[in-house]
Amino acid sequence: MRPSVLVIPGGGYEMTSDREAEPIAMQFLTAGFNASVLRYSVKPSVFPVALLEAADAMKMIREHAAEWHVDPEAIAVIGFSAGGHLAANLATSASDDVLAAHGYDPDAVRPNGLMLAYPVITSGPLAHRGSFDSLLGERRNDTETLESVSIEHHIDTKTPPVFVWHTVPDEVVPYENTLMLIDACKKAGVSVEAHLFPQGGHGLSLGIAETAWQGIDGIEPSMQIWTQLAVAWMRRTFAR
Repeated sequence: MRPSVLVIPGGGYEMTSDREAEPIAMQFLTAGFNASVLRYSVKPSVFPVALLEAADAMKMIREHAAEWHVDPEAIAVIGFSAGGHLAANLATSASDDVLAAHGYDPDAVRPNGLMLAYPVITSGPLAHRGSFDSLLGERRNDTETLESVSIEHHIDTKTPPVFVWHTVPDEVVPYENTLMLIDACKKAGVSVEAHLFPQGGHGLSLGIAETAWQGIDGIEPSMQIWTQLAVAWMRRTFAR
């Protein structure tokens, strides 16, 4: 039985990025983990459609754990950008009421670990507004709804261990999103490992030619080590 990783690509809730999908899964497969990719519904679909699809994915993996040689208590999600918001929404208590209202047991579909790359966290002043506009549609300006999907307000003892990385120069999703997550984890007593890199913009994926835009834009040596750090975190977190 192996730990498993569910990869959730980003794309501003408007698309799911190929660069943050199978190339990421392959990194974890070659490290000895099982891996799968969630291609979730995006605009014009609105909240909570993608969340329910993520819950279904977790449910499916756990239901087929024996068949797929997965340890059902060692499943992590990794989300990128807006996919990081979806991953964090699933992993924290932010989603509990919505999932319960749709017939899910939130604890039964909660992952055992949460990995995030340049994640969309807050719906406040430092938000990536486009992600929330696409996610919420006509409710994009509703204060109560925005609060309910602002992850930093929903970190508690139910939140699994967290691994997160971000680049400080990110001009699309400010790195302060990650700082807010770290602070919330510290206050809630949630284990968090965080890495900030001094160079590179948003959406770097692996930071190598194979995941760069047109093979050129998005090569950043300073952050390429993140996969090694994440694999080491997985091995420590799910050591048996």
